[in-house]
Amino acid sequence: MSTHKKSDIKKITTHQLQEMKNRGEKIAMLTAYDYSMARIIDGAGIDVILVGDSASNVMAGNETTLPITLDQMIYHASSVVKAVKRALVVVDIPFGYYQGSSGEALRSSIRIMKESGAHAVKLEGGSEVKDSVLRILSAGVPVMGHLGLTPQSIYKFGTYTVRAKENEEAKKLIEDALLLQECGCFGVVLEKIPAELGKKVSSQLRIPTIGIGAGPDTDGQVLVMQDMLGITKEFKPRFLRRYADLNAVITSAVNNYVVDVKAKNFPSEDEKY
Repeated sequence: MSTHKKSDIKKITTHQLQEMKNRGEKIAMLTAYDYSMARIIDGAGIDVILVGDSASNVMAGNETTLPITLDQMIYHASSVVKAVKRALVVVDIPFGYYQGSSGEALRSSIRIMKESGAHAVKLEGGSEVKDSVLRILSAGVPVMGHLGLTPQSIYKFGTYTVRAKENEEAKKLIEDALLLQECGCFGVVLEKIPAELGKKVSSQLRIPTIGIGAGPDTDGQVLVMQDMLGITKEFKPRFLRRYADLNAVITSAVNNYVVDVKAKNFPSEDEKY
């Protein structure tokens, strides 16, 4: 078991993630959507940066991940890639750009890779997206899977509640995870499932699992950066640990700036030319 706080690998690849699983080193993953924040978290030692379709929520203010377009995802991804020296950058293929056909899925993936310079793509689903996964992989594009709560299917589920609590759904999730592995995915995100199931899937797979609300026994963890930094306030799931209260820090800084400008205290003598 590694005792490193962060991996001393110079550049993270899909191969490195597999090695990390093999030696029992946990994988740390966060979302990022812009150059400035990606540069900070890459420098802080994050292993994987996910340019998530959660940008639809935290960057664009949409209620769900569904409205974000492929062009918008490529814009966010290219901004992140420019900042990153070490982390593996994975980009979500947004809703509506891979479900239609495997050909569409391949075209979307190629656009993401060519136009953003990202290292891999991620898509939601199991057996129903098998053809798309195989087609993307056949072009040499690394694919990460996503099972459990799949936010792009929110209107089908009708709720953001924990998935796979019933035996049938849990059984299908394990089958889908094994199928994604067999297809050639380099890893799979497990979202909002019982911890026991997260442990079971992780032990059965050769490839790494990354959990979000899937318990401590997955091979890594992922959170949305704006949530873990306390920038967003409304979202309070049980799995979320806030590592800072940047909402309060930023609010205070802006308040102080407004006060200084109104009181003619800014700029000072030292701050003018």
